[in-house]
Amino acid sequence: MNIEQIIQELVRHNVLNSIAIPAKPLSGGTVSKLYLIERTDGNPYVVKINEPQVVKSESIYLNRYQPSHLLPKLIFLEPSNTYLVYSFITGSTDYPDGNKTEILQTLVHGLINNYKQVSAGQGWGWVDQPSKSWRDFLEDERSEKSQMIGLHLGDEDHELVCNLIQGMEEEKEAFLLHGDCGVHNFIFEDGRLKGVIDPTPVIGDPLYDVIYAFCSSPDDLTIETFHLILDQVRFKGEASVTTIYEKVLIGLYLRIGTAIKHHPSDLDSYLLSWQYWRAIVIQC
Repeated sequence: MNIEQIIQELVRHNVLNSIAIPAKPLSGGTVSKLYLIERTDGNPYVVKINEPQVVKSESIYLNRYQPSHLLPKLIFLEPSNTYLVYSFITGSTDYPDGNKTEILQTLVHGLINNYKQVSAGQGWGWVDQPSKSWRDFLEDERSEKSQMIGLHLGDEDHELVCNLIQGMEEEKEAFLLHGDCGVHNFIFEDGRLKGVIDPTPVIGDPLYDVIYAFCSSPDDLTIETFHLILDQVRFKGEASVTTIYEKVLIGLYLRIGTAIKHHPSDLDSYLLSWQYWRAIVIQC
């Protein structure tokens, strides 16, 4: 189905009032196709086309957290999950350096602290490709990233992360998470966080999204900054500070693998942060 056919269908469903409304392709979708539809009332919509299981899982997340002012509003889901339509959030995707603490505190209060518990009966990890346990999900992620990281870290570093994951207690409470909650999916206005887009939903521990966001840019990866964010999070459960630090190190490892593939210029900064957080975990 092309965008012209989609517009005609949206008119039939009274989502749009005219087939003459133009659609402009948007960049940013790695697999999905994105189009901006300018509406006569000045409130544009985004049409997102992807595989049905991806569209369905994204719609589940947007529906579940519809009250959040940081998320786009789900307008329409095509019945066979071919595409969805949501409100367009104006602003910039350029990350404003020097404002990390405030940005992530806004994220915590505006989104993560509102996360809802879900049943883990269908599995953990990716909603559209679940694993048997949270540990299995993290191990799959670790295995994939270790291939990318290779010799950038030593054998003892790879072994450390593997052991940390294997030694984790299984999560008892499952929540619906964004899953790709990094600065690359944030919308900013005047240096402040205005919106969060493009979820790839995950069933798991809310701290996963917090740590993912914290590690998604190489600046201010300090224990002081982390605690300023962590102190605002309502989902810490009974986890010890040591356990949380171990989760940060796992998250940083996964981010290093991503940086090598997508942001190689950040690698040196991440490797310095790795040594910093590794020393913290070992000392605990």
